[in-house]
Amino acid sequence: MPTSEFPRDRFDDLPEDVGRVGAHRAEQPHMRGGVVFFWAALATVILIAVGIFAMFVVSGRIVLFPEPAPEPTPTVTVDPVVDTSYSILILNATPETGLATQLKDQLIAAGWVPETVLAGQAGTDDFPETTVYYATDADYAAALGLANVIGGAAVAQSTIYQPTDDPATEADEGATKQLTIVIGLDRTAAGVPTPEPTN
Repeated sequence: MPTSEFPRDRFDDLPEDVGRVGAHRAEQPHMRGGVVFFWAALATVILIAVGIFAMFVVSGRIVLFPEPAPEPTPTVTVDPVVDTSYSILILNATPETGLATQLKDQLIAAGWVPETVLAGQAGTDDFPETTVYYATDADYAAALGLANVIGGAAVAQSTIYQPTDDPATEADEGATKQLTIVIGLDRTAAGVPTPEPTN
């Protein structure tokens, strides 16, 4: 082990019980208190925020996993079709006579065969609005076309006027393509009566 060539001095001999040697910064208690206060305040704020959020979730104001909104169903547009292959039943549901016959003549002039258009009187005489009835979705376009031919009418789906099958015949009358026109008070000279106001 090499030895120092410099002569020993008083700094070479240090007592064994000497503690730390050199300059050291003393601890600052007020800084430690500030750090503790900061972390305590931060924890308090976090706990309050979590509590408020949990309250909103429980009350239903916040939904964690919202269900996707249903997509709107596109509206299907059906173009009116004038189909003279349909049989037409015309029922006059007003007290004014001759309306069914007039409407039959109008349809024949528009291309319907006279044998496929039947005119008659309905069981009531106070039907408010002229309506074209069709049986199935496949008949909807033809019903719209018929409503246009007669100058405009309401269109509704119903099988109440659809022919029923006669077992005594070979033909299936229930499969007949038929549209029914019920003439309402809006086609009369007087028109639909205005209801009297109630007191």
